[in-house]
Amino acid sequence: MELNSDIQPVLKGGFRCNLCEIHVPNKASLDDHLKGRRHQKLSSVRATRKAQAESSLFVTGFARETSQLQLVDHFQQFGPVAEVIMDKDKGVYAIVEFSETEGMQSAFSHPQHTLEGQKLCVKPREKKEFRYIPKKKQYPRNLHLSVEHLSRELCQAASVNEQMQRVVECFQLSESEKKVRNLLVELLQGVFTEFFPECCVQPFGSSVNTFDIHSCDLDLFLDLENTKSFQARAKGSSDQAEECQSEDIQSEDSILSDIDLSTASPAEVLDLVAVVLRKCVPGVHKVQVLSSARLPVVKFSHRELDLQGDITINNRLAVRNTRFLQLCSKLDARLHPLVYSIRYWAKQKELAGNPFGGGPLLNNYALTLLIIFFLQNQDPPVLLSVNQLKEMACEEEDCVIEGWDCTFPSQPISVPPSKNTEDLCALLAGFFSFYGQFDFAGSVISLREGQALSITGFLNKIEEDEVMERRKKAGDRGLKTIRLGPVNVLDPFELCHNVAGNLNERTQKCFRRECEEAAKYCRSLQYQRKSTKGKVWGLVRLFAPLDGRARGLTGGTERELSISIPFKAAMLPDLVCSQLRLAGGHFRQLWFEKVCHAVVRVFQDVLKCSVAPSDGPVKDMMRREETEHGAVTDTNAAAHVGTDNEDVKQDYIIDCTLPARENGKNVQEANNNCASDTCPSTSSKECSPRDSVHVGLKRLLSCGDDTLGSPPSKRQMLDSGSKHPSALWHCLLWHRVWVGRRKVRHNLLKNLREASKPEGGSIELETQVTACIAQEHEEAQKLLEFTLEAEVLGCTEDTQTVLKFTPGEDHAGLFQDFFHFLESFLPKMTVKLLEKLE
Repeated sequence: MELNSDIQPVLKGGFRCNLCEIHVPNKASLDDHLKGRRHQKLSSVRATRKAQAESSLFVTGFARETSQLQLVDHFQQFGPVAEVIMDKDKGVYAIVEFSETEGMQSAFSHPQHTLEGQKLCVKPREKKEFRYIPKKKQYPRNLHLSVEHLSRELCQAASVNEQMQRVVECFQLSESEKKVRNLLVELLQGVFTEFFPECCVQPFGSSVNTFDIHSCDLDLFLDLENTKSFQARAKGSSDQAEECQSEDIQSEDSILSDIDLSTASPAEVLDLVAVVLRKCVPGVHKVQVLSSARLPVVKFSHRELDLQGDITINNRLAVRNTRFLQLCSKLDARLHPLVYSIRYWAKQKELAGNPFGGGPLLNNYALTLLIIFFLQNQDPPVLLSVNQLKEMACEEEDCVIEGWDCTFPSQPISVPPSKNTEDLCALLAGFFSFYGQFDFAGSVISLREGQALSITGFLNKIEEDEVMERRKKAGDRGLKTIRLGPVNVLDPFELCHNVAGNLNERTQKCFRRECEEAAKYCRSLQYQRKSTKGKVWGLVRLFAPLDGRARGLTGGTERELSISIPFKAAMLPDLVCSQLRLAGGHFRQLWFEKVCHAVVRVFQDVLKCSVAPSDGPVKDMMRREETEHGAVTDTNAAAHVGTDNEDVKQDYIIDCTLPARENGKNVQEANNNCASDTCPSTSSKECSPRDSVHVGLKRLLSCGDDTLGSPPSKRQMLDSGSKHPSALWHCLLWHRVWVGRRKVRHNLLKNLREASKPEGGSIELETQVTACIAQEHEEAQKLLEFTLEAEVLGCTEDTQTVLKFTPGEDHAGLFQDFFHFLESFLPKMTVKLLEKLE
């Protein structure tokens, strides 16, 4: 394909469109982009601007009081004038645009221009390179309140307590904004009642949970339970023909006759909701149905109110969560300013507040639950646990939604006030100290219990929980497995929902580090006392935006190239879990062996990399692999890796170095046996992954009397005086396996028969995707050489395997892109393989 001047190849792969300022990964994507609306529109605009410049003159020298009409009259004698643009603020000049190029040339060739006795200076218009400047997205007022404005407001306060109250005043919805939202809810209620008789529109979320801000969406729950009953009554009243002709029934017949709400899928109902929004609600536009989301939803915008909204039909738990937050806010007035202040702090530190949604950032709901949990753990507690609140509810307040017990008092008068008298300043400092030392990796935060549960204890409790037994009998959707991760915050009622499940380990580390930094600052006088010299103090310095120091979330240049795979018993088969329990304190050796084996398989089988141990004839292997890959064609490259996989699994081994230990006779014997029989450093015979890890780790990972379920207070760390067990590999990458995977995966699934389609995100599917990428290249080439070291760290509940990457020569600058791809891909694929262990 011949490239135009706007397109240039990128060294890292793909192409860049300088006109649209975007990057595309391959030629197919480039073709689609060049035919797309955006590129075509910008090309048209650029051509128009170029034509205007070629038929325009730059004119100066006229008097300041000269009008556009006078200039038009003067230059009209040379040809038709299309437009005159004057700028008298920056200087007395004008741009005269002619309808035809000939008029411009005639005017320019005129020897001298005079207007009202003033000599005019006429020059060709300067031709500037066209550049696309995207319009900035308009956010509602105060979404991005400037730090300068907020600083001036906060510095006028007399104390940190007052500063926190002013933060609330700056961000919360005004009474007029709340009234407008209520009017929109009433409008929607009236419209939907016409189409879904006896339905109910209930707002929930940020708009009504007392923690609203100017930018928050309007979340709505469309309750259709009464409508279903109405539809059933209408269908069953065949002997009452006259009643069936009533106005309500006619509405039901005309709108609901083609859909049975009792059997219709959520997607079908939401499609009907979207039609009603588009055609019957004034001011609503940009209606979009997201039926594949975790909770299907209809998104919409209101033009006049500059407001975004969501409508769901199966989110009763979210409505109950909103009522719970309302109760907590009424129980203690200190929660309100704490939530607003910590939310803004987290946004400034790039830990939360992604305006476009998604990504590994804290959402406002998860952050609010973290604050409530902190208040539950004060001495004395500021807020009670959900179980304690449940005991204070009366029988009429019992509430079970989808099998989950959601009972708590409806009025704060039923709950005795807290005996905690700490002020806001102390509580804010306490929040940072609390989470700066919190064991996220080994804990599950439970607001229902009001305490942190160990991961192993939590998993055992889930198996024996009476609520889960009832849910098993009910057979409903609540049986889904909880998604544990680096941060585990249980929903107060839906105990299988980790509201922080989207966070990765980097976010967790950044959150903890920023809490430590904030806690350190809160111990200083600059936080506690107002400056007498007019310097910034209190919250102002705390709210300072994240500076350039090693930004963990924004991809700073200085960061450790490591990926962690935490120990997750829930992801392992029952047989393996039983083996780990029998191993007791030695469970790490077995688990680390399986993780290393899975990691090797991901690189070899799925990504088609060449992997060799750290010892032995590494260089010879690398030369052999490079020669073989360089000699094969695109079709042979995949076959070469694929056909040798069985041998590869046996030859490319894990090399674990045994540290010297006291009372280590058996260890020394194991070293001798390994050196004489299997280790590549002393023998030409290479040991298998299983043999190598098993021999090298059984003593290394011993931690005394640790057990898998020991309480956190009794956990033992690995011996800090000994060398951590590790495995080291040298790897070669032959294909750009991270480029265009989504599109290749989509095309692959589209072309396969339904019966033969592999499961989405499975090992089999990702292996086929890599094979397709490999076949697109004429020959395999060594793209990257890097070293991978695996090390087991942590104590009983926070055991993890840390994979550290050291790139070799990288002249093309590919490793950062490859590593960014591995950060999400490698842990996911490793877990998939661990789930299939036998």
